[in-house]
This record gives sequence, structure tokens and C-alpha cells, in this order.
Amino acid sequence: MTPPKASDAHRADGSTPSAVSLRPDVPKKLSVIKKRSDFLRAARARRQGTASMMVQMRERRDDDPAKRVGFTCSKKVGNAVARNRAKRRLREAARAVLLMQGAEGCDYVLIGRAEATANRPFDLLVGDLRYALKKLHGPK
Repeated sequence: MTPPKASDAHRADGSTPSAVSLRPDVPKKLSVIKKRSDFLRAARARRQGTASMMVQMRERRDDDPAKRVGFTCSKKVGNAVARNRAKRRLREAARAVLLMQGAEGCDYVLIGRAEATANRPFDLLVGDLRYALKKLHGPK
């Protein structure tokens, strides 16, 4: 999925940058969680389930304002092909939602669900992530 093109700005080489790149307040990409210890810390934090995924959110309480995200799918989701497809869809949903609606200084872990993550229509998958974030960022 490519971001929409901005029509009023042009680069020096004549190409048009994406609309997302024109917003200075929005980071260009998410940091990815890779260490097992960070996944385990997120597992002990708040979580919200939806029809297509489980979302875990941990406030890091450090000085780093980066929004970090991790993705995981167990073997219940299916074979390697099915798990990778589910994770690709979760990555795209995270790009669409977390850059704008994620809280600074938080870690998010998106966990795929068997059958649901890979087969759910993408707009509903994005809606599920928005719903989970609204619940997680609401009152505790």
C-alpha cells in the first residue's frame, strides 16, 4: 500500500513526495522490537483483544519518544507461509494506524490470530487495531 501523493510539493529531482513525508510531526517509520526481553515486558503490560488480533501495549517510561512495535504469530496460525502472511498484514495495519495514533514512548506487540488475521478484510483489520488502541489509551 503506497501513501497518497501530495500534489502541491515537488522535490529537486521533479518527483512528488508522499503526503506522509510532508508532515514533520509524524515519524516516517516505526521502530521494530526484536529482543525477547522487550516482548516479555509487553506481555506483562496492558492488552486488548479484537476479532483479528491481540494488542499488547507497554509504556516504557524512559526518555526515548519512539513508538516501537513487534509482531508475532504462533504455530496455531498455520504453517510458515500463513504466519508470514499474517505478519505482513499486521505490519501494514501498524503503519496505517500506529504512526498517527500510537502514543510516544510506548511498545506495541501485535499478535496474529488463527484464520482471522490472514482472512479478515484489510479495512476491518485496521479498524480492529484502532479500536484496540482506543481501549488501551483510555482510562485504566
